[in-house]
Amino acid sequence: MSSSKGFGETIKKFLPAPFTIAVILTFVTFILGLTLSDSDQTNNFFQIITYWEKGLWDNQLLVFAMQMMLMLVLGHSLALSETLENLIEKATSLCNSTSIAAAIITFSTLLVSLFNWGLGLIFGAIFARKVGEYATKNNIKLNYPLIGAAGYSGLMVWHGGISGSAPIKIAEKGHFLEEKIGVITQSQTVFSSMNISISILLLIILPLLMYYIGKKTESKKVDIICEKKTLSPKITGAEKLDHSNSLALLFGSVILLYCIYKAFILPTNFNLSFITPNFINLSLLGLCIILHKNFYRFINSVNSAIVGAAGILIQFPLYFGIMGIMKYSGLIDIMSDAFILISNENTFPIFTFLSAGIVNVFVPSGGGQWAVQGPIIIEAAMKIGYSIPKSVMALAYGDQLTNMLQPFWALPLLGITGLKAKEILPYTLILMFVGALIFISGLLFF
Repeated sequence: MSSSKGFGETIKKFLPAPFTIAVILTFVTFILGLTLSDSDQTNNFFQIITYWEKGLWDNQLLVFAMQMMLMLVLGHSLALSETLENLIEKATSLCNSTSIAAAIITFSTLLVSLFNWGLGLIFGAIFARKVGEYATKNNIKLNYPLIGAAGYSGLMVWHGGISGSAPIKIAEKGHFLEEKIGVITQSQTVFSSMNISISILLLIILPLLMYYIGKKTESKKVDIICEKKTLSPKITGAEKLDHSNSLALLFGSVILLYCIYKAFILPTNFNLSFITPNFINLSLLGLCIILHKNFYRFINSVNSAIVGAAGILIQFPLYFGIMGIMKYSGLIDIMSDAFILISNENTFPIFTFLSAGIVNVFVPSGGGQWAVQGPIIIEAAMKIGYSIPKSVMALAYGDQLTNMLQPFWALPLLGITGLKAKEILPYTLILMFVGALIFISGLLFF
């Protein structure tokens, strides 16, 4: 495993920042649009820029970007609530060894991430940190990098969960591919028998794997300084409203009651069509306000969480511009035809899965990747006559898997735990290879 420790530096050496990659991909797509498109489309220099601009400011895609930002920020905010932190602290008392701690953190992080990726990412990071603090306080030897990897494991399942960018977006009316595929509810994707079976296997095998690694690797004394809680400021005048537990409870409860009404009372038939990005974000908003107990704490948590959404804010429009060039210049048809040439009905989901994993290394955002690669995969699936829901999930699986290789989304965890990418990568790579076997098996046998 020691030979893998320099892998983080290798990635950093050959891959620039995600924004720079997005700019480079924009230039590459621009050149392809000029050279590969049919001549009768008169795709001259300024015409391609026009296509790019149309994608850049596409109203539907900008709404999508805002929805993904809110999903990350609200999930992160929820993980910072005192209620959740107290639950984590109680759970740390069970983590008396590396193997047990790794198994518990992996299982709980996977489970939480299937609900919301932003919540899972920060929940896993905080849990790993708390276990480190607990081990320091009680003089317990620990393989802390393995614990950090366990806290990051949720990013390997998130896109197959209910907040996954692709499956949740196609479940919403008015999404940017609705004219081609219509609205596909999560009963056909996230809650399909294939995805449920794969998720159960992941929840069983990965914690057991981390338990085994914890047994076989060396544990050392750790020195993690416990973070001190800040004192609440003095409250005067109208600030009492900001700190009012009753007002926050009332507002949050109204939101959650409406969500319950919308999910279970309003529908005439229960088909999970209510699960859309807006529904998830509304539910998260209500939960955040209730669990933070007042608006002051909620806003403070949002201020901390919003830093993580900077990448979505500035990179998504570039991905949308790439999609604009591909859509209006005819590149989508060209690429989907090329994809079909190397695929058949049996190999198509595997090629989709593998290509999504590769693309994720360069586009480390599920939403951005769906905007760029989604139209190509959908066009190819329609031409080959393959299941659209299964194609979407194949892309989702590939995208989430190589998060264990691409450390971009690990940055919040590394900041919270104090670990380095090279320390957790040996273990996340093992998770990736085992996960790949599970995903490929699921795609082949369902």
